[in-house]
Amino acid sequence: MNKRFLFVVMAMLIVASMVLSACGPAATEAPVATEAPATEAPTEAPVATEAPAAIGSPEHPIKVLFVPSVDANIITTGGQVMADALNQATGLTFEVTVPTSYAATIEEMCASPEDTMAFIPGLGYAIANQLCGVDVAFKAVRFGYPVYWAEYIVARDSEFQTLADLEGATWGYGDQGSTSGYMVPAVELAEAGITPGEQVQTGGHNQTVTAVYNGEVDFGTVFYSVPLNAEGAPVFTYDEYVAGGVTPDMYELPADVIPNCAPDAEGKKLLCDGWRVLDARANIRTEAPDVMQKVRILAVSAAIPNDTLSFGPEFPADVRTQIEDALVAFAETEAWAASIGSADFYGWSGIAPATDAEYDMVRAMVEATGYKIEP
Repeated sequence: MNKRFLFVVMAMLIVASMVLSACGPAATEAPVATEAPATEAPTEAPVATEAPAAIGSPEHPIKVLFVPSVDANIITTGGQVMADALNQATGLTFEVTVPTSYAATIEEMCASPEDTMAFIPGLGYAIANQLCGVDVAFKAVRFGYPVYWAEYIVARDSEFQTLADLEGATWGYGDQGSTSGYMVPAVELAEAGITPGEQVQTGGHNQTVTAVYNGEVDFGTVFYSVPLNAEGAPVFTYDEYVAGGVTPDMYELPADVIPNCAPDAEGKKLLCDGWRVLDARANIRTEAPDVMQKVRILAVSAAIPNDTLSFGPEFPADVRTQIEDALVAFAETEAWAASIGSADFYGWSGIAPATDAEYDMVRAMVEATGYKIEP
């Protein structure tokens, strides 16, 4: 065979081999391992959640807030007397609290709208109502008066005779959130064109009287209540006041009884030959038995709507009704005098239903001054 023939044969064999390979069974890839079908993980049984404790239960007591206008220890003790009486009447649980300031009281009501009730002045109520809808239920009645006043007090031997004399004088007041202690006097002084000098925040009505008594400030502003005469009747009635039958000299006791003013044997009253002092001076009678001989009234403000008992804006209506009924009944008991009815506490001789509209005068005062609650 020649070489040409061998080359052709070899070429034909190679081509045939390639054709046979193409016609053979196709090579199969190794099977890909597949995961077993995914199954959902078994769901856990839902965790049972406890229902929130009912408002007024031991686990969720109702907070009874009192502004710190007098000694906190007196408020706490007397407030507990009230809480116990309300608990006995309603079965509800109450927690007495004295916040650090008027502003803190309002903030607490707005922060806990469903479980707070508070004894707050008209100014505090007007602001709290505007801020978060706090709602008034009752107003205080003191010896037949649904209103009270602010009084300007000075040392009895001072040269101050009129409000105009207070220009540049050092002013002591309890709290800027106090209606009688600060707001009303601030408005009246401004309207009269009187600019006090240094202003000293004392912390409360009692402390303001003490500051005047000790000569630490030139004048102070505190609450005023009408004194009682020797027969136990108010020196003037509310109707007489409204009719304009009250003169400036009627706000203070007669001059001839002042030298004989002193606490009674039990230290519970400040008496002057049978006359009884009910304004803020009486609150320091045990620490300063001669307070009447050392501190006098310079002037008395226009009437102010009395303090309130108000409820948080989301307070349950049915629970509120129980409390209101119990409070009305409690106000008729002797225990009331050991609580908020005490002259050392807030001196409420009773309560009466109140309406929001009664505090429009206070709202106007807030608007006029631009006063705002500061945290």
